[in-house]
Amino acid sequence: MSTAANTSQQDSSFDPAAIAPGPPRGRSMPARLVRYAEAYVLVALTGMLVLLFSLLPATRGTFPTVQNLQATIGNQSVLAILALAVLVPLVAQSYDFSVGATMGLSSIYAATVLSHGASIVVALLLAVAIGVVIGAVNGLLVTRARVSSLIATLGMATIIQGIVTWKTAGQSVVNGIPTSLTNFGSRNFLGIPWTVYVALVVAAGAHYVLRHTPFGRNVYALGSNRASAHLVGLRVQRLTLSTFVIAGGLAGAVGVLQVARSGAGNPQVGPGFTLPALAAAFLSVVAIKPGRFNVWGAVVAIVFLAVLNSGLNLAGVDSYVTDFANGLALIVGVALAGLFGRNRAGSDPGGS
Repeated sequence: MSTAANTSQQDSSFDPAAIAPGPPRGRSMPARLVRYAEAYVLVALTGMLVLLFSLLPATRGTFPTVQNLQATIGNQSVLAILALAVLVPLVAQSYDFSVGATMGLSSIYAATVLSHGASIVVALLLAVAIGVVIGAVNGLLVTRARVSSLIATLGMATIIQGIVTWKTAGQSVVNGIPTSLTNFGSRNFLGIPWTVYVALVVAAGAHYVLRHTPFGRNVYALGSNRASAHLVGLRVQRLTLSTFVIAGGLAGAVGVLQVARSGAGNPQVGPGFTLPALAAAFLSVVAIKPGRFNVWGAVVAIVFLAVLNSGLNLAGVDSYVTDFANGLALIVGVALAGLFGRNRAGSDPGGS
């Protein structure tokens, strides 16, 4: 007994795999095939949508064109990074509903300083700083003031939108934006918009951090079982705060990318990104790594939503149909996230 106790005391380092969900072991071949089908069902659905809109009489003349495909994926680069911003706290079972508003605010201030002759680097640093401050406030409200992340970030989004309205009086900032920035936002390389490469680099970085660093494994462990994470010595409050800071920093930085894409700082644009970003982040649970929020699943969900919205727009449907599709995607994503979570808890309680 004493030997076991001494061993336990000596081996006090925390292994996140002990409580973080991981791939089940010893699966039979049918179970592996089912798991594989679950991982790529959203990819298959995306392919089916591409085929449908390429053959549909109302869209077959416009949807499968190079110009439309470039515009479709280019327009999603900002949304993809915002979805990753949502994903980071979501992995830790926290919610950030302020990312769209943060992006809008940072884009306004970035466009403003650019119009006064500041360099793109200065504008980017300012945008990131704005996002980091907002993320830190969100994190402190959640960790120190014990405010629900849903309430804290919804309230923050409302405050930010008020600041944007006060700052701009409802007018876009369009003068003095450097052509070097707008050219970057509109040009392609090898047929793919430059902004898509930026989004892919950010996604690759987020994947590495979440999957291959102690910080990422600890965040997954925190989201898997907060009580166990606390018991094994993880600094729960610090981890939670850091996820909001990262989310805010990403949302702030992508404000500059939005200026590059649109050529202006638009006070109305930010909140409209929040719902699709949330939908993509929640839908990540049904793609690539079923049952867990993951970066590449979010990217697949972004492409799925982009194809769906592009096809519906080209088909000439009313705008409310697109809103309905995005809202339904969010509901389905949340429902499936809960379903997968319950199934994992029931079938794999040890987190193996």
